[in-house]
Amino acid sequence: MNVMYFAWVRERIGLPQEVVKTQAETVAGLVAELVAREDRYAAAFADVSALRVAVDQELADFDAPLAGVREVAFFPPMTGG
Repeated sequence: MNVMYFAWVRERIGLPQEVVKTQAETVAGLVAELVAREDRYAAAFADVSALRVAVDQELADFDAPLAGVREVAFFPPMTGG
């Protein structure tokens, strides 16, 4: 699946996006797999309460299932003005 990173998440990981092969069943499981990869992922996902996630371009929770998902995006909360 395509995993996209925005704002400071992208800065900490050093990539705007990547293709990830995962066995995870949920977004939280995907995060756990990514964190286990390298310290830069651990730094980016150290506080998931400070992150939002979209699954196939729809806002979702970290317990959202990944079956059939093509894209997951991680980003900080946005504010409008």
